[in-house]
Amino acid sequence: MSANELSALLWKERELLELLQFKLEEEQLLLVSGKSRWIGMATREVESVLDKVHAASLARSVEAASVAAAWGLADDAPLADIAAQAPQGPWTDILGAHLTALRETTSEIAALREANEQYLRAAQRSTQETLATLDDERPGYDRTGAGTAARDGARIIDTSL
Repeated sequence: MSANELSALLWKERELLELLQFKLEEEQLLLVSGKSRWIGMATREVESVLDKVHAASLARSVEAASVAAAWGLADDAPLADIAAQAPQGPWTDILGAHLTALRETTSEIAALREANEQYLRAAQRSTQETLATLDDERPGYDRTGAGTAARDGARIIDTSL
């Protein structure tokens, strides 16, 4: 096992995290635009990428443990410690750059995830409030498909989030 392999795995993990960020931004665009039809598919895509990120993270952890042991550190040493303990040469900078990029991307992903959760909560709340105002005697259709008349006249449903 080598630092080259660790760096390659870190690149792969970074690429997957950027793909996850993209998928979360796609999901956010769907939420903001009200295209709820595709939210389920977008969520499945996010989950699929998350599975790949977890697998890549596990592979990276195994390789990092090997490199850490080779450089005189504990097997569970964090990447920051591995980078700091790197032998003379470019590895300190390379591993440090990976660490910085991973931290920035995961921070952006956390912010996107939080924003998407807020959009979803607002949409759910709006839907629940709308459903609470509806009953069987309002305009719509009954079980047979026949139209029903309004008891209280017209109503306005606020569809904004």
